[in-house]
Amino acid sequence: MKILITGNLGYVGPGLIKELRKYHPEATLIGYDIGYFAKHITNVSICPESFLDVQYYGDVRTFDESILTGVDTVISLAAISNDPIGNKFEQVTLDINYKANIEIAKMAKRKKVRKFVFASSCSVYGAAEDAPRTENSALNPLTAYARSKVMSEDALAELADDTFQVTCLRFATACGMSERLRLDLVINDFVAGALTSGEITILSDGTPWRPLINVLDMARAIRWGFEREKDQGGNFVTVNTGSNDWNYQVKDLAFAIKKILPEVSVSINENAEPDKRSYRVNFDLFKSLAPDHQPKYDLNRSIQGLIDGLRAIQFKDATYRQSALIRLNVINKLLQRGEMDSQLNLVG
Repeated sequence: MKILITGNLGYVGPGLIKELRKYHPEATLIGYDIGYFAKHITNVSICPESFLDVQYYGDVRTFDESILTGVDTVISLAAISNDPIGNKFEQVTLDINYKANIEIAKMAKRKKVRKFVFASSCSVYGAAEDAPRTENSALNPLTAYARSKVMSEDALAELADDTFQVTCLRFATACGMSERLRLDLVINDFVAGALTSGEITILSDGTPWRPLINVLDMARAIRWGFEREKDQGGNFVTVNTGSNDWNYQVKDLAFAIKKILPEVSVSINENAEPDKRSYRVNFDLFKSLAPDHQPKYDLNRSIQGLIDGLRAIQFKDATYRQSALIRLNVINKLLQRGEMDSQLNLVG
C-alpha cells in the first residue's frame, strides 16, 4: 500500500505521519511539499519526516504525475491555510487550494489511485449563528480560503465514482501542540500569550462561535477517511469533522485557559467590529460514520498539551506574533529576501 500526503510539511503533517505509521506500519508513506515551513520545527528530537519512506519537494501547481504511480491513496493537505495569507494572495490561494488540488485529483484518477482524502473546512459555513450547521446546510464562505474549499468539494464530487472514492473532511478549527506549531490559531495564540505576557488579548468582542478539533484528532479522522469502506458514506462523502462538545465562543476559550492558569488576565475588545466568521457545527454524521475514530482530546487536555509543549521548549517570546510561528510572517520574510515571487513561487 502506498499513501501520498501533499502538504505534509505543515501543522497537521507530523501527527498524521505518526498516526499512519502506527496503524499501517507496512504502508509506503510518501510526502510532497514545497517546504515553505519545513524548517520551523518545535519540540522534537527526530525530524517528523524520518517516519516517511520518501519525501518529495515541489509545488503542487507543477506536480509530476509520475509520482502517483502505484499510489493507492492521496491525502490532500496542501493549501494556503490561513485567512491573512489568503486575503493578501487571493488568486494564488485559489490556484493552489483549488486548481492544483483538482488537477492532482484528476491525475490520481487517471493513475488508478483508489481513494482521495481532502482536508476541507467548517469555515465554508461563514456566518451561521442561528443553529448548528449540518452537511446539508447552506454554505456562506467569506474568505478566499473558504471559497477554495467549496470549489474543491464541488469538483471532487464530479470525479468520484466506483473506482475513485472521495472523502471531504470539513474540519473544525485546528488547535494543539505539533512538531510544526502554528500560533496563528485561536487557542494556540491564547496559550502563547498567557505564557509569555500573562495576558490573553481577544481582538474581537469574544462572542463569535468556533468549533474546534485537536490536530492529533484530525490525524485520526484522516485515517478513517482512507480506511472507510463504501458503506460508510459511499463513493463521495462530505462530513463535518469534530465533536458537538467542541462548539465554543471565543471568550469561553480564553476563560478555559485562565481556569488552568489563574494568574492570567483576559482582555476583551468590547468595541470591536462584529466578526462575521461565527458558526456552530453539528458533527452527528461523523459520529455515526466513524464511531471508532472520534476525537479523544477535549478542550482542557488540548490546552494543557500546549502549555506543557511550550514550556518544554522554554518558549518565552512575548513578540511571537512577529515570529516564524505565524505563517504570514514566514511568507513575508521569503518575499523580502527575494526567495519567493508575488505568486508564491520559490525563486533560486
